Amino acid sequence: MNILQEVLSLLDEILSLNGRAATFTKDTALLGAIPELDSMAVVGLITGMEERFGFIADDDEIDGSTFATVGSLLDFVEGKLAG
Repeated sequence: MNILQEVLSLLDEILSLNGRAATFTKDTALLGAIPELDSMAVVGLITGMEERFGFIADDDEIDGSTFATVGSLLDFVEGKLAG
């Protein structure tokens, strides 16, 4: 599984970006830079990650920095998958 591609696919799906996420890099800013990423979208992304990757994200594991960039979101997912 290519985790980066899965994260980008999830971002595109949840945020209705119509393919824009395919151009994102690890350095692409998310929170505060993409208007579609509001508080409801964050909840949707958390749920989507849990379902797609099969983990549970505890509230104390997630803060704004998790969604700062594609890279920070990828680091979070990879950390959860590593256990």
